[in-house]
Amino acid sequence: MILEKTNTTVLTEFIMLGFESIHNIRILMFILLLLIYCFTILMNFLIIALVSTSKNLHTPMYFFISQLSISDILLTTVIVPKMLHVLLHQRGTIAFSDCMTQLYSFASLEASECLLLGVMSYDRYVAICNPLRYNSIMTRRWCVILVVTSWLGGFCIVFPIILSTLMLNFCGPNIIDHFFCDFIPILELSCSDPHIVRMEIALSSIILILIPSILIIFSYTKIIITILRIPSSTGRQKAFSTCSSHLIVVSIFYGTIFGVYVLPPTDRTLSISKILSLLYTVFTPLINPIIYSLKNNDIKEALHDRVHRNVR
Repeated sequence: MILEKTNTTVLTEFIMLGFESIHNIRILMFILLLLIYCFTILMNFLIIALVSTSKNLHTPMYFFISQLSISDILLTTVIVPKMLHVLLHQRGTIAFSDCMTQLYSFASLEASECLLLGVMSYDRYVAICNPLRYNSIMTRRWCVILVVTSWLGGFCIVFPIILSTLMLNFCGPNIIDHFFCDFIPILELSCSDPHIVRMEIALSSIILILIPSILIIFSYTKIIITILRIPSSTGRQKAFSTCSSHLIVVSIFYGTIFGVYVLPPTDRTLSISKILSLLYTVFTPLINPIIYSLKNNDIKEALHDRVHRNVR
């Protein structure tokens, strides 16, 4: 819908094309993504429930994992329901205000997850490189401060970018060739110069992607050096097992984020951009709890105890 006011054309809604190129298999993809969404919600709620009710999991590492699960639930819920609607109807409309709300929610949750993964690498660094001081450093109060800072930091850093985006003029066309409202396709529809917004996105990318990445690389460099100094192979394996799950999650998450927001858009096609976006908005929230469940003995034991109690 387009309104005209004082000789200025203003868009009131966008049309999402979603995955028009897969028209022949859209029903199959709808069912697959719906199952993935349901399984993602179930798995992440299971992680949160286990961490909340199992005393053995009342540690900083699992507290951070539960926060990651909360972020994944919110992120996939912001994106997937609307995406399924667009997929089922081949295309769909979204009000301008709803699009901006989805954009802010999605970007803020991604930003918070970037910071949270950096915090989790710091936790593993302290646990392996300073084990004797771990309990005195990673106190409950300090963990809460780190988590609150990650959540507030993500939402606060993204807020000025959203304000700048709202100040742009959108006078047509109103077609978003994507399955959700993201910065890149929205800025391409702006009738005014989005240079300032792009500069803000670049600056926030440095803060949210490069700085946590440097922290993660530094932490794991120290961790690997410390592990290699452990004399017994059993000790090295045990030490590495405590951080291998996080390292896999970080690699998947930052790899896809880097491919979408850091690499120049000319280096990839629109289809590749959609696939990368699908990875970190749909599949990563599913993969995270699976990785932490399959590779973590404490969570598997907590799940086994919970099932055993319910059976009895």
